[in-house]
Amino acid sequence: MNLSSVNGTLTVIGNQRDRFTTAVTNNVIVTALCISINYINGTLVHTFRKHQIFSSNPRYILFIHLVINDMMQLILSTLLHIISYTLYTINVPFCLIMLTITILTTLNTPLNLAGMAVECYIAVCFPLRHAQICTVQKTYILIGLIWVASALSILPDIFILLATEPLQFFYSKVLCARDYVFRSNYSLKKRDASHIVCLVLVWLTLLYTYFRILFAAKKATIGIKKARNTILLHGFQLLLCMLTYARPMFEKGLLYLLPKQFLAIRFASYVIVQILPRFVSPIVYGLRDQTFRRYMRRYVLCKVSMSSHPENIIMSSVRPAAKLH
Repeated sequence: MNLSSVNGTLTVIGNQRDRFTTAVTNNVIVTALCISINYINGTLVHTFRKHQIFSSNPRYILFIHLVINDMMQLILSTLLHIISYTLYTINVPFCLIMLTITILTTLNTPLNLAGMAVECYIAVCFPLRHAQICTVQKTYILIGLIWVASALSILPDIFILLATEPLQFFYSKVLCARDYVFRSNYSLKKRDASHIVCLVLVWLTLLYTYFRILFAAKKATIGIKKARNTILLHGFQLLLCMLTYARPMFEKGLLYLLPKQFLAIRFASYVIVQILPRFVSPIVYGLRDQTFRRYMRRYVLCKVSMSSHPENIIMSSVRPAAKLH
């Protein structure tokens, strides 16, 4: 099936369809990647919940919010991908719920990256005031504002949909994609405008914080270098997020060069745009952090040692025998 992704959703263009074996293979790949990435993310969330050192630090709170947000986005986008192959169309109310949450989580990512960059900037440039400015309560307020800002971007589309579409539309089935549900011209123009405004503001925030950190000290210490590298990684993550908006032009260029690889390009583009950014987050921000990596290693090693402990092995062999009696 010819698929294109918009904010984590899929659209169908043309009448080309994948062969059955190709469709099954694509869905198995997407599902395996989703499970693998969310397993890593789930381990990060479990480590965060088990140690108070993380729940009292605004930096880790913002990071774990990014992880949970990516988990939600990845699950929903994968579900929509599978539905587009199997069911093809679903009921509009059910689609509207999934689509709204998917769009919200997609918009949350760049805003969360901007918040993490600002926290890093305050920690480096105002270390004495960091504890006063970046409190746990203010961090949760910031997370709430991120969700509100994303909601304000999609709520007008919902109101327009309710006002312009006939009642029969909400009892029908539709291909669950943004352009097929929010199909008014105003919604399409507003979407592009909101994306541009959001990305410009986030990029200005990243550039400002990076250069302020760059000139924070004449001699760059290890802490300053690490902060600068972190901001650069935020920029790299944002570039991956921007692929969602640049995807149509990217695909047109590849289709011009490889016109016979239409379906393969669509699937590869989906994996790169929707899955790759969610794979980068836990690797770059979680496993890269020494404190998080140390506690996560303790949890994994403890789990392995407990499962391989001689007493556990004996008990596991005794329990089946006890059941026989």
